[in-house]
Amino acid sequence: MPLYYGYGMDLAYLGIAVVSLLLGMLTQGFINSTYKRWSLVPASSGATGAQVARAMLDGSGASAVGITQVAGHLTDYYDPRDNRLHLSEENYEGGSVASVAVACHEAGHAVQTAKGYLPGRFRTALVPVVNFTQQTWMLVLVLGIMLNISGLTQLAVLLFGFSVLFQLVTLPVEIDASRRAVAYLRSSGAAVDERGARQVLTAAALTYVSAALVSVLQLAYIISRSGDRR
Repeated sequence: MPLYYGYGMDLAYLGIAVVSLLLGMLTQGFINSTYKRWSLVPASSGATGAQVARAMLDGSGASAVGITQVAGHLTDYYDPRDNRLHLSEENYEGGSVASVAVACHEAGHAVQTAKGYLPGRFRTALVPVVNFTQQTWMLVLVLGIMLNISGLTQLAVLLFGFSVLFQLVTLPVEIDASRRAVAYLRSSGAAVDERGARQVLTAAALTYVSAALVSVLQLAYIISRSGDRR
């Protein structure tokens, strides 16, 4: 979002931009340092992230879920469209506490789908809507300003609101996936695995918290500036 679209440069948005930048740097630095620390600690099971995730899936009613390897660092995700965990090389083949934690977190998402977890279903339903609104809300806002049509600026606010809603819905989905991962590792009786996984996944959750906070601040800014213009 630019700092200038008809309203002029102002300190409020500059402050949001600074907060966004700082939160991004802090949370990313925290997760990288936490992941790095626990990537040096071998998991007690001696198994790789993919193997532990496989065991978690099989024991949680999600045995139909596949697991594949993808390139990149911390590029792990679960895709309900192909019903597969996509694990980065370090977490697919690695046997550290960090690798196991991330792999089990993604397995947690697959278990959510298998069990029909309601917030997860709602989030999935929002994906195509958000993909559309993210591409159009700025254009609608600019047109509303240029043509001086308040209805268009209000529509732009509504469209951006879907992105904020998506961020907010993502929070319980990610937290629940981490809860399932930690609970599974706890059931294995390895205290170090549980403790490390909790720290790694808490650090990861903070990135979603910061993203949601910035989105809410941006929405509040747009609403206030739209009100000023009217």
